[in-house]
Amino acid sequence: MAEHERIGDAATADGLAVAPSMAPALASVRAPREHPRVDGRVVWLCGVSIAVAVGAGLIAELLTRLIGLITNLAFYGRLDTAFVSPAENRLGPWVVVVPVLGALVVGVMARYGSAAIRGHGIPEVMEKVLHGESRIAPRVMFLKPLSAAVAIGTGGPFGAEGPIIATGGALGSLVGQVLRITADERKTLLAAGAAAGMAATFGTPVSAVLLAVELLLFEYRARSIVPVALAAAAATSVRLALVGGGPVFSMPAVAQPGGTALVAYAVLGALVGLLAAQVTRVVYAVEDAFERVPLHWMWWPALGAVVVGVVGWAEPRTLGVGYSNIEQVLSGGIAGRALLLLVVLKFVSWAVYLGSGTSGGTLAPLFTIGGGAGALLGAAAASVPWLGVDPHVAALVGMAAIFAGASHALLASVVFAFETTRQPMGLLPLLAGCSAAYLVSLLVSRTSIMTEKLARRGTGAETEYVSDYLRQVRVGAVATRALVTLRAGDRLDAVRAWLASGAGGATHQGFPVVDEDGALVGVLTRRDLLDAAVPGTVVLRSLVRRPPVVVYEDSTLRAAADHMVHEGVGRLAVVSRARPTEARGILTRSDLLNAHVHRLDAAHGARRVLLRRRPRAAGAGDAA
Repeated sequence: MAEHERIGDAATADGLAVAPSMAPALASVRAPREHPRVDGRVVWLCGVSIAVAVGAGLIAELLTRLIGLITNLAFYGRLDTAFVSPAENRLGPWVVVVPVLGALVVGVMARYGSAAIRGHGIPEVMEKVLHGESRIAPRVMFLKPLSAAVAIGTGGPFGAEGPIIATGGALGSLVGQVLRITADERKTLLAAGAAAGMAATFGTPVSAVLLAVELLLFEYRARSIVPVALAAAAATSVRLALVGGGPVFSMPAVAQPGGTALVAYAVLGALVGLLAAQVTRVVYAVEDAFERVPLHWMWWPALGAVVVGVVGWAEPRTLGVGYSNIEQVLSGGIAGRALLLLVVLKFVSWAVYLGSGTSGGTLAPLFTIGGGAGALLGAAAASVPWLGVDPHVAALVGMAAIFAGASHALLASVVFAFETTRQPMGLLPLLAGCSAAYLVSLLVSRTSIMTEKLARRGTGAETEYVSDYLRQVRVGAVATRALVTLRAGDRLDAVRAWLASGAGGATHQGFPVVDEDGALVGVLTRRDLLDAAVPGTVVLRSLVRRPPVVVYEDSTLRAAADHMVHEGVGRLAVVSRARPTEARGILTRSDLLNAHVHRLDAAHGARRVLLRRRPRAAGAGDAA
């Protein structure tokens, strides 16, 4: 019998001999590492996250008081940290100067401090998570809240929540850079700080966690969601101690809506979703317009502030954060033409100033615009009694729907509106309206107000999450079972002759090597065997440079893929846990790719399952 035929006979699809002791067997192979869902490291990370949250909660209160101090100084000439609206100022035409002065300060801070303070903060934090290993420069933690306080305190039509979220994220990132942790753990601390910032601002811990999941974490794992949830709870506790536990936006109690009203709220949400997509386009169109201004970008906020001042002179309620405006919209305190004027002028002021590159948040202006639009549409629908639409609920749905449509954070939007108003009967209309807004905005635009900036920089973010398909498939289901093994004692020249013969199995790219007892020694590739620098007189055992790299039959394909990357190999010997030195198959990179065929077919292979017409048997009905 030819030597190459003898080698070919070593091919087997069945088990080989097992080592008598499991401990030596396990020590002789490199199997994938298995990590528990949570461990002591997660408990430690929870403690750090809570500490970050307490810091973020205190920063939120400090920023709120700083905004109040600057507002009181700029518009009323008094030393007071109370959070007040600039709307009651008596400056007359001189009110135009105040935002311009604030914008000049912000421009200087951005140019000579850090350009990262420009914008509303969340897209910049998202970019650091996606492409910067969650590393935010420490100076941003100081300059971002300070610049935002100056911009908002001098009349900027922004909310404080965006800068607070960015500052909380920067605090978490800073702690994560000081400690010796992984990039994933640093991302968790960043998200914990950001969620804590939002929870401390609005007293909305659940929606803060959801927002972190939908916009920052890009995952839903116990190792990350538990620290973030505890951080949001801790930050809310800080708010309760410093501010109290009442709803942020008070409104009249609402009744359970009927079926017809739910349909109307869904239609309203769809219209507001369309508005949200257009709002995003206008904001970035204004930003593009400023890019063409022949001045250094540090002067752009001053130009935008002129519009803020003029609009604020015409309608003082557009100045500043405007939380009181949101509450009045929800309670019906502003209606009709006054509400329409407020919505239009607030949008103009906010879009121009944000597009100029100053520092400020987007949520509060969006709530004013969306709540006002919802209230106006609700008032029109209320003139048709059989619809059963409540203008208060319509305003609530509009407020949340524009958040859902602009940010593409559906669940966070629904829960946020509930947590800020404490209106349980509003949950059903919120779910219907926000879902419709989310659907329409996705149909109209692939990006959100948060991700459009990233897309323009070529670093777009996918905000849809699905379970990793490779985690759902076991190695044993896709591994190649027609295994061809080589004996460790065979000479290389005999193996080369067998490869050249083209016999069955000789065309494979990798071969497990076994000893005389059938125990796995290692894996050799075709390149190893045909290396011209290696003489043919050597035996295969001498070519094996490392212990065999294996994967268990019941391991997931994700574990196998990660193991390939970690070990720097393109194929793994498949073994059982009971017999880790017994090669039962082989898994290659091609097997990993081919496993996706079923996933793609499930996603795109539309077919009828029930009521499918069966083919008629040959000759059936002929007798009739």
